[in-house]
Amino acid sequence: MIAGGMPRATTAAGTGGPPPGGPLPDGPPPVRPLTAGLRLVRLHATSRRVPAAVTAIAACAIGLWIALAAGSWDSYGALQLPLVFEAGCAAAIAVTTASPLGEPERVTGRWLPFLRLATALALTVAAVAALAAAGAGTHLAGGALDVLRNVAGMTGLGLLCAAVVGGRLAWAGPVSYLVAGVYALYTQWHGPALTTPWLWPARPPHDLGAAVCAGLVFAVGLAVITVRGARDPAGE
Repeated sequence: MIAGGMPRATTAAGTGGPPPGGPLPDGPPPVRPLTAGLRLVRLHATSRRVPAAVTAIAACAIGLWIALAAGSWDSYGALQLPLVFEAGCAAAIAVTTASPLGEPERVTGRWLPFLRLATALALTVAAVAALAAAGAGTHLAGGALDVLRNVAGMTGLGLLCAAVVGGRLAWAGPVSYLVAGVYALYTQWHGPALTTPWLWPARPPHDLGAAVCAGLVFAVGLAVITVRGARDPAGE
């Protein structure tokens, strides 16, 4: 007996606590790092509408394959046709930079820049691979090198546009450049020809200057969107 007449044996059991010297109650199961990482990637991809972008890229690839297989294109049209679908893929990639949380998201999470980088790179690789595969066995003007240069360059423009005007308007960069690229191709037949490497769609696939310009735009756009993210106000 202890003071107040309460049996000593009931002091722990009666209060619902663990018995003296006994094991502590089990807590929540520990979260495995791999599981947490995969969940973070999935949530980021869903919030950025990556599945919709993948669907758009697949639709562009299918559309390019149908157009190449079903139609007979002259040199002028054969160069313009892939550029339209390449711009569509670049626009779809650029739009995935839009954040549902807006600019305040920039100060949360140390993994966010890496997720932005991985998303943009993965979608760009997927777009190049899909369009190049769509042109396999057909007469794809410029071949895979042209696809790589054009998709990378226009995607870089879209990423830069996202950092300036926001992710939801980032499609304007590739679409605007599409107009400039089509005009540059037009001048190859109707003169005076535009030969600047900054209008790389009008340059041959193996043109080093055009490849450098497109690669530079892509690298700068990728760096800016990785560090800064899209310029999206909160709540948009």
